[in-house]
Amino acid sequence: MSWFKRKDSNIQTDKKKDMPEGVWIKVPTTGDTIHRRELEENLWVDPISGYHFRIGSKEYFSILFDDGKFEEIADDILPADPLKFEDRKKYSDRIKQTQKKSGLSDACRVGVGKLSKQDVVIACMDFAFIGGSMGSVVGERLSRAIDHAREKKYPLIIISQSGGARMMESVLSLMQMAKTSAKLAQLDKAGVPYISFMTNPTTGGVTASYAMLGDFNIAEPGALIGFAGPRVIRQTIGRDLPEGFQTAEYLVDHGFLDFIVPRTKLKSKLSRLLKMLAAK
Repeated sequence: MSWFKRKDSNIQTDKKKDMPEGVWIKVPTTGDTIHRRELEENLWVDPISGYHFRIGSKEYFSILFDDGKFEEIADDILPADPLKFEDRKKYSDRIKQTQKKSGLSDACRVGVGKLSKQDVVIACMDFAFIGGSMGSVVGERLSRAIDHAREKKYPLIIISQSGGARMMESVLSLMQMAKTSAKLAQLDKAGVPYISFMTNPTTGGVTASYAMLGDFNIAEPGALIGFAGPRVIRQTIGRDLPEGFQTAEYLVDHGFLDFIVPRTKLKSKLSRLLKMLAAK
């Protein structure tokens, strides 16, 4: 009603106030909205539904390393385009554009620091870089991480988040499966613990190699984990898949994972596992 309106134009009560973009975020599973600050404080996990929003290496390193402090290694290994691959655009151009957009040099980063005062090597993949695809740089950085863990006798944690092998590098990408698996065999022979932590999604050649080779294989709630995607499998076998197929919960029930760890409890859980493995 007009008589409730203040006369001064700078304090009109019926003037629509713009909401800054990104302040309120929609939860995909429920449709509810949550304030960005509340999400950040809860490590990007919806406190009501438990939905885990995807985060990258920056956030995982902040969560796991004591005081967020770590030394990054193998960051001098950078992507190239040995096959001169081109689809809708040149692979070399795709790399440059993704680097600029994501602020990452490739789809994996390696940090060395302390987790609950325990020395540890953490390698973390980033889906923001070409779907977290496994190329030559990812394979080499992981190999350097494994070598560093073996030489220093530091436990290794690999956080997987990938759509699989990087098609633009063809067989060079597929070779990383054998390369990282062989390196992990050396790590196991040296008696150094390795924990594999799978997030959403962990698929393709990553699942078929290092992601499933941990002393403990664990995952975030609701993570999609598998080799081929559900749509491809459904089309191949010509039948409907079981409910929840390839989710972390389904894989735990069928013995493919040891257990599921919510992100808010991840650091304390990893700390206990590392102490247990060290004692062994």
